[in-house]
Amino acid sequence: MKRYNLLIVLLLLVFNVATAQKKGSPAADFSAVRETKTKIENTVPLVLKHLQDISTKEGDNNILANGKVALGKEYGILESEWRLYRMNMNNCILNNSSKKAKKCMQYHTQYLRNTLINYNNYITNLTRKNGYLGVEGDTKFDFNPSELTTKLSESYFNANDAAGRMKGTQKTEFLSQTLAEDYKLRPYAEMAQQ
Repeated sequence: MKRYNLLIVLLLLVFNVATAQKKGSPAADFSAVRETKTKIENTVPLVLKHLQDISTKEGDNNILANGKVALGKEYGILESEWRLYRMNMNNCILNNSSKKAKKCMQYHTQYLRNTLINYNNYITNLTRKNGYLGVEGDTKFDFNPSELTTKLSESYFNANDAAGRMKGTQKTEFLSQTLAEDYKLRPYAEMAQQ
């Protein structure tokens, strides 16, 4: 009789994990995390190209050198916040009831949104054509902080619902995937070398 109970428990456990992480289900979809990471990283070469164009036009390598340092500082602030955001969102889900978790996640998402807006303002102002005469056009970025944080928020809210259907260490394993190396921003020094 005990074997049958154990089998039922194992089947229920597998069913819970399968429904929580079913392919294509919103609960298992962390693509917004990867998309945000990619969009952040894609800004760096565009800004560096713009700085290179200005430096060449003006015949002054200090423009590129100083610009790289300043961009690295701004990127570093965002890189640090990105790491903290993913850790904090997971902690919100793991350490709170569903209602408190949503409040906690909203707080951290707002903080990330503010950091993304500051970064966006910096790179947008830096790459405007009126900064230096003779450099053609503004650099266009596919980088909208509000859109990115809305998608991230939805993704983590769905993850919270999925985690609610999981037991024990399943939650931790499920959420820890967002802390993997794949979701970490590339180091600025590495991108600035290219």
